[in-house]
Amino acid sequence: MLSVSDAFSLTQQHLLQLPTEQVPLLEAQNRVLRQAVRADRDFPPFDRVSMDGIAIRYADFLTGQREFPIIGTQFAGQPQQIMPEAGTCLEVMTGAMLPVGVDTVVRYEDLRIAENRATITIDDLEAGQNIHRRATDRRMGNELLSIGTWLGPSELAVAASVGQTQLTVTTLPRIALISTGDELVDLGDTPLPYQIRRSNTYMLRAALKAVGINATLHHIVDDEAVLKDRLETLLSENDVLILSGGVSAGKADFVPTALAQLGVQKHFHKIEQRPGKPLWFGTKSGETTPDPDRINPDRAVFALPGNPVSTVLCAYRYVLPYLRMSMGLALAPVRYAQLGKPVVFKPAITYFLPVQLASNPNGQTVAHPLPGSGSADFANLLAADAFIELPANQSEFGAGEAFQIWLT
Repeated sequence: MLSVSDAFSLTQQHLLQLPTEQVPLLEAQNRVLRQAVRADRDFPPFDRVSMDGIAIRYADFLTGQREFPIIGTQFAGQPQQIMPEAGTCLEVMTGAMLPVGVDTVVRYEDLRIAENRATITIDDLEAGQNIHRRATDRRMGNELLSIGTWLGPSELAVAASVGQTQLTVTTLPRIALISTGDELVDLGDTPLPYQIRRSNTYMLRAALKAVGINATLHHIVDDEAVLKDRLETLLSENDVLILSGGVSAGKADFVPTALAQLGVQKHFHKIEQRPGKPLWFGTKSGETTPDPDRINPDRAVFALPGNPVSTVLCAYRYVLPYLRMSMGLALAPVRYAQLGKPVVFKPAITYFLPVQLASNPNGQTVAHPLPGSGSADFANLLAADAFIELPANQSEFGAGEAFQIWLT
């Protein structure tokens, strides 16, 4: 069996080569940018007033002048005005162009205004205060968004500010989520005493939706011929298959054999970890799809253990990082948390423990282990924020020791 790190490394060696496409700005949220977005002019594009108040010449203030006649108002969105003479002022609004001939803005809170005259009520002014100078944020041509950027609300606002009506992004992978097993029935069905409702694929679909991917749901019964036929069709129509169940050592666990018969190359099956030991990963190379625009040299297949906790762990530890990297994103930053109480785990394998996260008064993240009934205890995950990864090279883990966590 492979170690966790070796298994993860193998998945990263077989990333998808996804094409790009152009989409309207309003459809680009939660997509991965595949072009650089640059400033089309200076940011800000002019000396910008940053406080409501009056604009004066600082030299007039230095002479001891405190009362200024108001000769006009400069609003945001208006052409730039010109101060006609020394010793006067213009009212100015936040976001307006700084008028020609003035160099300092005094906010309303530091003024008394009466009979169209403004009196400065403080003695401490700085030349150039309350002015956002042209090009202090970015200069024309500066890169604002780089290739590989995840497009959230702030990124879309930046793209809009430079007039990007369309953006080049990674084409989303087409993914089929497949449950297997005669013991599973659909949501609307009443399970018999020996059956349960399907839930793993719904969890996986929600997890993928959170990163912008829509996946289709499928179920295949425990029939080897039917399984092979359905998988062959789904392989031809999708970039990634994610199966839940059918990969352990039971007599009805036909998935590995069916995938081998379909030419999917196995890269690993089983990892030195708990839960999720039976995880299977492979790829199928050199196929074209019915869609001539979606030629992809590889198909990827993840076959996850059917126990719910194992499915969740494998999804967040292996599948989602694989998809993020395939779409052109960097791996998520490594996060750590301190154990809230001691844990003992004797087997020399990596142990992923569901935990609830909190912070202590020192600002440190603390992981509190959750009790549970093993990898079938899906309800135990309702209180879990993450899995903490306890390494295989030790068996006793003390309170306060820090280990890597995987957020769920």
